[in-house]
Amino acid sequence: MTATNGLAGRRAWAGLAVLLLPTLVLSMDMGVLFFAVPFISTDLRPSGTQQLWIMDMYSFLLAGLLIPMGALGDRIGRRRLLLLGAAGFAAASLLAAWSGSAAELIAARAVLGVAGATLMPSTLALIRTMFPDPKQRQAAMGAWTGTLTGGATLGPVAGGLLLNHFWWGSAFLVAIPAMGLLLLLGPLLLPEYRAPRRGSFDLLGAGLSLATVLPLVYGVKTLAVDGWHPLPAAALAAGLVAGALFARRQLTCANPLIDLGLFRIRSYAGSISISTLAMFAMMGFTLFTSQYLQLVKGMSPLTAALWSLLPSTGVGAAVGISGALAGRVRPGHQMAGGFLVGAAGFALMTWVGPHSPLALILTAAGFLAAGTVGTMTLTADLIVSAAPADRAGAASATSETASELGSSLGIALLGAAGAAVYKSQLTDRLPAGLPDAAARAAHDSLGGAVTVAADLPAHSAHELLTACQSAFTDGLHLAAWIGLGCLLGGSLLASRLMRHLPKAGAAGAGAPVSTPASPQLSGVGADAGGPA
Repeated sequence: MTATNGLAGRRAWAGLAVLLLPTLVLSMDMGVLFFAVPFISTDLRPSGTQQLWIMDMYSFLLAGLLIPMGALGDRIGRRRLLLLGAAGFAAASLLAAWSGSAAELIAARAVLGVAGATLMPSTLALIRTMFPDPKQRQAAMGAWTGTLTGGATLGPVAGGLLLNHFWWGSAFLVAIPAMGLLLLLGPLLLPEYRAPRRGSFDLLGAGLSLATVLPLVYGVKTLAVDGWHPLPAAALAAGLVAGALFARRQLTCANPLIDLGLFRIRSYAGSISISTLAMFAMMGFTLFTSQYLQLVKGMSPLTAALWSLLPSTGVGAAVGISGALAGRVRPGHQMAGGFLVGAAGFALMTWVGPHSPLALILTAAGFLAAGTVGTMTLTADLIVSAAPADRAGAASATSETASELGSSLGIALLGAAGAAVYKSQLTDRLPAGLPDAAARAAHDSLGGAVTVAADLPAHSAHELLTACQSAFTDGLHLAAWIGLGCLLGGSLLASRLMRHLPKAGAAGAGAPVSTPASPQLSGVGADAGGPA
C-alpha cells in the first residue's frame, strides 16, 4: 500500500473505499429508520416507551461504547475488531428486519449499537495507519467526513424510497451488502494493526465510560424533547459524577482506555473542542431545517429529504477545497475560515421567513454544512495524527464521543431556544375562538398546529397556521443568532489554538507530538498498509 517514497498506493485507496462502507451505513441508520417507524408501529404495536427505545437504544449504546471499543481495537487488532463488528452488524440487521415483536426489535437495535461502536473508531484509526503522508491522509479524512455527512443526508431519502416499495424490514437490510463487501474485501485490502504494548483491558474503566456517556446523552435528549423533569436531570448529574470517577480511573490505571495526557497536546484538545462545536452548530440546526421544509413549506418527508440533498453539494465542495488548500494554508486558518463560512449560513437564516423563497434556506444550509464539514475534515486528521500510533483507536473514539455529545447538546439547546420563543410569541397571536384542545396542541409545537388545523374551518386554519409559522421562524432566528455567535467564537478559538500548526507536508506536520510506538502490521505485508 505504501510506496518507497512514503506515499500510499492504489491498494490503500481501494482499502479506503472499503472503509467508507461502514461509515456510510452507520450515518444513514437513523434517517432510514425515521420512515420505518410508522410501519413498525402498525405491525408490532409497540408501547410509547418501546417506540422510544427502538429509536434510541442504538444511539445510546453506540455513544457509550465508542471509547472502550476504540481501546479494544488498539489491543486486539483494528482490522480484526472492524470485521467482527461488521459480522455482528450484518447479523443484527437480519434479526431486526424479521423481528416479530417490539422487544425483539429493541434487542436487535442494542446489538446494532454495540457492533456500530466497533466500526467507527476502527475506520479512523486504520486511515491513520494506511496514509502516513499528511496530504494524502487529509484527503482520506475528507472522504471519510464527507461520507459521514452525506450518509446522514441520504438516509431519509433511502428510507422513503425503500418504504414506498417494500416492507419496513428493508430499512435494516440496506446494511447487508455493505457489510458483506467489507467482510469479503477487508482481509485483502486492509492492514492489521495491533498496539505493541500489552496489559489487561480496563473493564472497570469501560463500565465507568458507559456510566458516563449513557446518562449524559439520555439526559440531554430527554430534556430537549420533554423539557424539565427530575429523572433526566438526575441522569445528567449521575453522568457527571461517573465522568469524574472515569477520569480519576484513567489517571491511576496502569493500562487506561485513554491517555488523558493527550489533552495536554494543544492540537488534540483544540481539535476535539472545535469538532464538538461544529457538530453542535450543524446538528442543532438540522432539526429546524427539516421542520421548516415540512411544516412551513408543506412538503412531505420524502420531498423535504430530496430537497435537502442540494445543500450537500456544498459539503463536496468544502472537502475538495480543503484538500486543495492543504500545504498552502495553515490548518488553523482553514478552520477559522470554515467557521466563518458556516457563520455566513447562520446569518442568512436570520432572514428566513414563512414566505421566503426556498432557495434562501437551502443556500443558508449549504453554507453551514460546507463550513462545518470542511472544519471537521481537518480536525479528524489532527486528532488521529496527534495521538501516538498505538492510541489512535482510543483517541478517535474519544473524538467521536465528544461529537455525539455536541450533537445532542446542539439539538437540545438550540431546540429549546427556538421552542421558548415559539411559545412566548404564540401566546398573543392565536386566533380568537379557537377550541381549547386545538390551542393547547398548537401552543406545544408547530407540528401540533398543523395537525389540528386540518380539522378547522379554512379561515380559522389559515389564521392559526399563519400565527404558528411566524412564531416558528422567530424561534428559528434566535437559534440562528446563537449559532452565529458560536461559530464566530469558534473561528477565533481555531485561529488562536491552532496557529502553531504548520502547513500539511511541512517539516513535522502531521506528526504525533508523543513518540509513537512501533506499529505491528500484519495480514497483507508491506504493500498493504503503513510503514512495514
